[in-house]
Amino acid sequence: MNPLLRLITNWVERLLRTIDLPLLCALLLLMASGLVTLYSASNGSLHMVMGQGSRFVIGLGLMWLLSRVAPPRLRAASPYVYLLTIVPLLAVLVLGRGHHGNLWINLGIFYFQPSELIKLSLPMMLAWYLHNSVLPPNVRTIAICGAIAAVPILLILKQPDFGTSMLITCGAVFTMFLAGLSWWWFIGAFTSVAVAAPAAWFWFLKPYQKDRILIFVNPDSDKLGAGWNITQSKIAIGSGGWSGQGWQQGTQSHLNYLPEHTTDFLFSVLSEEFGWLGVALMFAAYLFVIGRCLWIAMEARDSYSRLLAGTLGLALFVYVMVNGGMISGMLPVVGVPMPLLSYGGTSAVVLLAGMGLVMSVRAHSPRRT
Repeated sequence: MNPLLRLITNWVERLLRTIDLPLLCALLLLMASGLVTLYSASNGSLHMVMGQGSRFVIGLGLMWLLSRVAPPRLRAASPYVYLLTIVPLLAVLVLGRGHHGNLWINLGIFYFQPSELIKLSLPMMLAWYLHNSVLPPNVRTIAICGAIAAVPILLILKQPDFGTSMLITCGAVFTMFLAGLSWWWFIGAFTSVAVAAPAAWFWFLKPYQKDRILIFVNPDSDKLGAGWNITQSKIAIGSGGWSGQGWQQGTQSHLNYLPEHTTDFLFSVLSEEFGWLGVALMFAAYLFVIGRCLWIAMEARDSYSRLLAGTLGLALFVYVMVNGGMISGMLPVVGVPMPLLSYGGTSAVVLLAGMGLVMSVRAHSPRRT
């Protein structure tokens, strides 16, 4: 082999040593599909596409850096990461500005959503605490984990951002599930929520949150008002058919019938333009990423790595299902983007950083397949 070629080959191998190539390929497919659909949904806005692409580059850089950090070092840093991400949640209550109905921090060139960081720091913190605990967790351990999760969740609810707080709650629940918590605890929690639901309706839910639930139950009750979003989304999905109307040929987005068609409802645009085939391909890519995360968790050498990788994989499953259910009318509209497809900076960067944590577990696993 040519010495220069050998040098380049060795350099690339060292560069990608901690990168899980199957996982990276699936992520690249999702990102490329998101940019292609975003270009169409934004009526050919290169500025929007380049902005999203630059965030992907930042996220991939963080993914590579985090993949090179061994899990023991990640575990040691977890409490500090958790505390550092609580600070922006406090700051946003003072410095935050309204953006898409929530409080975000305006950094000039983009809006920063501090609550997204908790999607990484909370699983890291819970995995750190459970790593040194007897598993399955006892009552004391469960109480402490509940307190750890309650702090950021309550701060996020204060913003208010009900959708993100529920997603983060699901992440905490997944961590406890993977730690071996008995099913009876989950049944008891579900029963308690069901019993408390009437009180929450009258005392805690805001008017717009009640409207979302009522429209979910009967979207035809206000087609031109609160039910407009989901009605137009379902029309877009249905008009896509088997193979779609074609790239840049979707009527719902290009005629401005579909609101938020570059963010929360971008997957509706993809459904309309690429049809069931495009949707099936995207779901297959998501399922591969989720399955790969769970496989990596199974091969992890310690409980911290197993809990962290497994939680991040299951959390991604919830993000996909919530957005998919939202745009199809199977769940209330809660403003949750489709991972790596919807336009958005903080969520994309954080998700790719989370995949870097998973790759770190894989790279330092005793078994490599």
